[in-house]
Amino acid sequence: MPSTTSSNVDAVRNWLLAKHPERDSIAPDEDLIAARFVDSLSFVEFVLTIEEASGVEIDREEIDLADFRTLEAIQRKFF
Repeated sequence: MPSTTSSNVDAVRNWLLAKHPERDSIAPDEDLIAARFVDSLSFVEFVLTIEEASGVEIDREEIDLADFRTLEAIQRKFF
């Protein structure tokens, strides 16, 4: 099952890279917010992308930014 998890995280990575064509990769531990991959305007779309890739509904009332800062954190929390 790791390959499924990996491909789902890849879907999130690909979404981020599509929004930032100047970049060709994202390190698993790169801070997505500090690197400006995600900002306040794109955060809702980002959450929806993670939900679609993971099949898990994310409770908007319980969002912890730490769970969204890196691809590693996203994989741990949602995959």
